[in-house]
Amino acid sequence: MKMRANGYQQLFAVSLPLVFSMAATTVMEFTDRVFLANYDLDAIAAALPAGIAAFLVLTLFTGVTTYLNVFVAQYTGAGEFRRVGPCLWQGIYFSLLAAALLAVVSLAAEPIFQWGGHAPEVQRLERIYFRILCLGGGFNVLGTCLASFFTGRGKTRPVLLINVIGMAFNIPLDYALINGVWFFPEMGIRGAGIATVCAWSLVALLFAILVFDAGNERRYGVLTRRTFDAELFGRIIRKGGPAALQFTLDVLAFTFFVFMVGRLGTVELAVSNIALSIQSIAFMPAFGFSMGLSTLVGQALGRNDVGAAQRFTSQTVKVLLAYTLLLGLLFIAAPKWILGIFVMETGSRAPDPQLLAQGIVIMRIMALFIAFDAMYFTFIGALKGAGDTRFIMGSIGLATLFVMVLPLTLVVFFTDWGLYACWGNLTLYVLTLFTVSLWRYRQGKWKKIRVI
Repeated sequence: MKMRANGYQQLFAVSLPLVFSMAATTVMEFTDRVFLANYDLDAIAAALPAGIAAFLVLTLFTGVTTYLNVFVAQYTGAGEFRRVGPCLWQGIYFSLLAAALLAVVSLAAEPIFQWGGHAPEVQRLERIYFRILCLGGGFNVLGTCLASFFTGRGKTRPVLLINVIGMAFNIPLDYALINGVWFFPEMGIRGAGIATVCAWSLVALLFAILVFDAGNERRYGVLTRRTFDAELFGRIIRKGGPAALQFTLDVLAFTFFVFMVGRLGTVELAVSNIALSIQSIAFMPAFGFSMGLSTLVGQALGRNDVGAAQRFTSQTVKVLLAYTLLLGLLFIAAPKWILGIFVMETGSRAPDPQLLAQGIVIMRIMALFIAFDAMYFTFIGALKGAGDTRFIMGSIGLATLFVMVLPLTLVVFFTDWGLYACWGNLTLYVLTLFTVSLWRYRQGKWKKIRVI
């Protein structure tokens, strides 16, 4: 059966494998935090701040390599296939640079988490987890670079397959290294970090095996066209850099949120960590469809078909609105059941009643939050597919400062409004991002922008 051009079938064919790839990554993170939540309260309290801080640093680099997706998409749409290999190699050179810089960043763990002001034992665990993820982060950057060879061409099933293999490898290793089962030592949060880096390494290796073969060399020049190209490298940085900073600023806002909530107390921090881990279930399809939309918009604009780019955007809006509505109803109707995954009763240890009570309210706030978040990612995906990255970076920077950092600082340090006010502030921030991205999309300037 032939796939109808510009229809839902094409949207799902490109985006769903990316959604399930994100699901595989999310399941790895989710199970990691479930294992740590049931291992030790300090461990789960440390896992999200340290994990999100490491992710914040990584996005400075993975944002650039992920944006190779748009270059590959527009060159594919324009029929310039022999430009794909050089793009890929500039990303590989960038990945090597990223690995060296991440190793340097790992040395800053102590001052970073001293600033957070969390309990001493939580800080110690945060430093351990952060250092391991930074030292192994180069494999993650390289993996996203090699994945762009497939995502940019709309061939997303190999990405799904490799990420599922990485997940299947990670989960049992994660459990074993955290708890010390089979022949592995008990390593707690250190074991969680090591298992994650091992999975990143395997994923990068599998992508490399699939990319560098004779067939891809003949069509795309993935083996011979590896010369460093200063002009192309600079163009990737000029377009991918703002896209990376946009995502980094977004993550920075959430990192700042986690650190500020941690100042309210360990229970409030644990509640927020669990809630944000559950929120990743909504983030996963939004991010997957956003990346798929960037590919489809990039390919459409590469062949100068603006109408197709608009249709794909409209279709993505409808799909994600339906999904977040259903998920939001579940968050409202059954919050205690969902929270029970993280706070299971074991033996004589009963779930913390304060954690459950606050968690139920936060879950219901998230029912609104996830809809705005999904729409924001949709319009950002369309704008990125065109190459409209500088405006995105600037607007999100201003929103992060004036809608997240300053108001949340006032709430935490100068009021006693507590956790619910913090989550209300976070929801307002996401609403602002959605409003700005929708306005920029409706302006229409993206229709004339190209990266090639």
